[in-house]
Amino acid sequence: MTERIKTIDEFAKHVDYSLLESLNCDPQATQDGNDHNPRQVFSGHYVPVTPTPLTSPKYIAHSETLFAELGLDDSLATSKAFTQLFSGDMSAVPAPMKPFGWATGYALSIYGTEYTQQCPFRTGNGYGDGRAISIVEAVLNGKRWEMQLKGAGRTPYCRGADGRAVLRSSVREFLVQEHMHALGIPTSRSLSLFMSESDSVDRPWYREGSHSYEPEVMVENITAISTRVAPSFLRVGQIELFARRARCDEHEHARDELKAIVMHLIEREYAKEIDTTAPLEEQVIRLAELFRDRLTNLVSQWVRVGYCQGNFNSDNCAAGGFTLDYGPFGFCEFFEADYQPWTGGGRHFSFLNQPIAAQKNFDMFCRSLMTLLEENSAQLSQLNAINDGFSGVMERAMESMWATKLGLASYDHDLLIKLLQLMLRTGVDYNMFFRELSSIPEDMASLTKSFYYPPKAEVMTEWEAWLQSWRERIEKDAEAQGNQTNAIATIAENMQQANPKFTWREWLIVPAYKAAEKGDFTQIHELQNILTAPYDEQSEEVENKYYQLRPLEFFSAGGVAHYSCSS
Repeated sequence: MTERIKTIDEFAKHVDYSLLESLNCDPQATQDGNDHNPRQVFSGHYVPVTPTPLTSPKYIAHSETLFAELGLDDSLATSKAFTQLFSGDMSAVPAPMKPFGWATGYALSIYGTEYTQQCPFRTGNGYGDGRAISIVEAVLNGKRWEMQLKGAGRTPYCRGADGRAVLRSSVREFLVQEHMHALGIPTSRSLSLFMSESDSVDRPWYREGSHSYEPEVMVENITAISTRVAPSFLRVGQIELFARRARCDEHEHARDELKAIVMHLIEREYAKEIDTTAPLEEQVIRLAELFRDRLTNLVSQWVRVGYCQGNFNSDNCAAGGFTLDYGPFGFCEFFEADYQPWTGGGRHFSFLNQPIAAQKNFDMFCRSLMTLLEENSAQLSQLNAINDGFSGVMERAMESMWATKLGLASYDHDLLIKLLQLMLRTGVDYNMFFRELSSIPEDMASLTKSFYYPPKAEVMTEWEAWLQSWRERIEKDAEAQGNQTNAIATIAENMQQANPKFTWREWLIVPAYKAAEKGDFTQIHELQNILTAPYDEQSEEVENKYYQLRPLEFFSAGGVAHYSCSS
């Protein structure tokens, strides 16, 4: 086994800046990255920016799982040089590392409609990484990764904000990325988390014990920097931005810049599946097919575990087909088809509407790629057919997911719809119900522990009839496999690997970040351990605390049941 990296000097030997070397720098950018005031960025793929360090940074946590994958020694996480770099101070980085990071621009489309009015310049040239700064691109353990600081100060895209992230949102993102990875869902990852012992910013939030829908007061918050890691941070919104500039001939290199970023996307995210020596038009068609497969699978997996992105705009949609940008996300506990944790999200980004939101993003992606195929009618027709086929592919992904979740050999529409109707009528904890179902119970006794209140007698009769129908289907599938007893046991095991036991419950996360504000990180570390083993049976103590229905007092609690965009 290769010895793990223990120093920043060893770490620096692995840097490889493919984005900076193959794409265009904004021609109006500074050379040294001292570029922290909001301005329009008219061209180029990135802007060099130096992070703004935290004052008196304090280590909170790192992901041991990701460190092992990257070949990093755990001792590195608490070293002085690592703390300095990943709390935003690049002044002393060793060669060949660059002493600055970079921010990128992208367009914003919401549910298939492009917007420019939220841009302070009303042009769309001010959108981009307002408080996210990439500082490293490296090849570690044979795989390329980009490392991005969240909350490291202002960039030209900050739109007048302070570029900081608060401890609350940083803890949430740090924990949930590794939780999603453990759930088996493609996602950006968490490297490290640092807080400042002296810096703070004011943000609107909820009073203690509030049941208000919107935040009522400005609250002083400790600042933090989390480092997220992904193969790239290329988004649908970036492809949109360069396509818009190419369509409008905004500058003489606009079409070349669109071509370059699409080629870079293929190289970073799809090189193992696309022949990069083929004509560009063929690569574009294959890219659309592959992204469609990844995106439909991703969203079906979100629904499998009860995850709701909350704000699935094109700028929050990774072009590599994984989960990115954990702002106002949540996990469905009390099952509602239109569950939406974000106060600004609306029904269009709610839990079971996510497949349609994904289709809107995919449509924007395809419309952007069409700009490269304008003179190739055959490929343009192919791309349109791929786009038109999204809903069918999405439907099949959802059906496959529901069949797996229910332990069935094939999808049964009537059985699923009856179940969802009963869940809605009864008031059921989404993940707890499916986990209890995974034991393939013979009666309703164990399932009722997932009910928030006892159903009426006639509803209970319907539940018993549904359970009987489902068990008959399970037994029929098992019989087809031969040894029925062994087959049913295998089905139960497979269901337990599809239906996690321990999932994100906001009311259990809140105490962890509140304790962290006082310098106590034990609950964060405890949550790390529990949330990175979501399918496992854990101790009775853990089960009694973390495998529970949401207490009544949290049902409408501001900052728990719902929240404004986490900052």
